[in-house]
Amino acid sequence: MATNSGKSALLVMDVQRGIVERFPDPDYLPRLAGAIDTARAADVPVIHVVIGFRTGHPEVSARNKSFGALSQGGAFAEGDAKAEIHPAVAPLPGDIVVTKRRVSAFAGSDLDMVLRAGDIGHLVLTGIATSGVVLSTLRQAADLDFGLTVLADGCLDSDPEVHRVLTEKVFPRQAEVVTVAEWGKAATV
Repeated sequence: MATNSGKSALLVMDVQRGIVERFPDPDYLPRLAGAIDTARAADVPVIHVVIGFRTGHPEVSARNKSFGALSQGGAFAEGDAKAEIHPAVAPLPGDIVVTKRRVSAFAGSDLDMVLRAGDIGHLVLTGIATSGVVLSTLRQAADLDFGLTVLADGCLDSDPEVHRVLTEKVFPRQAEVVTVAEWGKAATV
């Protein structure tokens, strides 16, 4: 599971109650939980990345098309139950939780510092949505010279065709793209 670019870490991104409820796939959470179990068994750090804002959303500009509407309903602010990591994949002691303020896991977070301090040079990406956090994080991580693996069925998107194009045509240019099962087999060899 490790690469020649340092240790690996599994990133579980935006798998929060308020996001999961918009993606009704009954097989997704058990499959993702299996990837998390595989990582833990192989001593691969599990890093949960969540979107979160302060009360009142002071870090969100009205000009931000993606997040501007959130401030009116208090979504994903401190204390919002929808911002909680889904219990099916909840962190265990020793897992790291990183809060981001934008789409990419690196934007407005201390993720880069956590990765570098842990000598992590390879990221295994999962999360919701493929066209959101996974795409943005993959692009930024590649620019930061991280080795990358995407667990194609460890990601979800509201548009299956967009998910397919990203995982089959776009992501392979910068990452190895495999299934959770394929990654699990490689981890136990």
